[in-house]
Amino acid sequence: MVIAEDGSAGYEQDGPAVNGQDRQDTDRWPDVPGDTALTIKVPEADPLVRASFPAHVTVLYPFVHTSRLDARFHSELTGLLAAHDAFTLTFAGFARYPGVLYLDPRPHDPVKALTVGLTSRWPELRPYRGLFGAGLDPHLTIANSEGPETQDAAYDALQAELAPRLPLQCRVREVHLVVWDGERWRDREVYRLAGEHTTRRRGQSGGSGAAPAGVTLAHLRSD
Repeated sequence: MVIAEDGSAGYEQDGPAVNGQDRQDTDRWPDVPGDTALTIKVPEADPLVRASFPAHVTVLYPFVHTSRLDARFHSELTGLLAAHDAFTLTFAGFARYPGVLYLDPRPHDPVKALTVGLTSRWPELRPYRGLFGAGLDPHLTIANSEGPETQDAAYDALQAELAPRLPLQCRVREVHLVVWDGERWRDREVYRLAGEHTTRRRGQSGGSGAAPAGVTLAHLRSD
């Protein structure tokens, strides 16, 4: 896990290999400081994750650059996300992308609805920069360190180790905006679902009506 200077957990990109190439062999993720993503945090799954970032499900990566995030933009984003009801995700099984072992969150539809709502409003945004066509199904990356020659044996063993801890259930009440600072992803804003229109900055008290931590890009590999 990447830890920011303020003690917050950072994120690394987490997608499968592209055209069979390892992350180190491609320049697939040209993030620049100020790039953002929208994610669902899943702290209940943190003990299972072997990748170097916290458990999360990506809603949209990349999102807009922070230079666009003025008060009017935040207000519109708050309203757009608050139009979606809170929902529950169940993590009961594993699946794989090339080089990646992940938990399959069910149902997919509420997460996809968030993504579709965002890309319909801002159609210039392409999930995963268009590298995977229309994007990837919702997923929570568990491990992403194995290559094609070792992944089957390594991930078979890891699945067998972790399977007794499933299923997990997470109530999703909020979406997190994270920002790339050039070294790591940092938490920036929290947007409530289910008609809760309050946007609070990370570390700001949510008050007596604050919802408990929900479930958050996941990004797959350190992609």
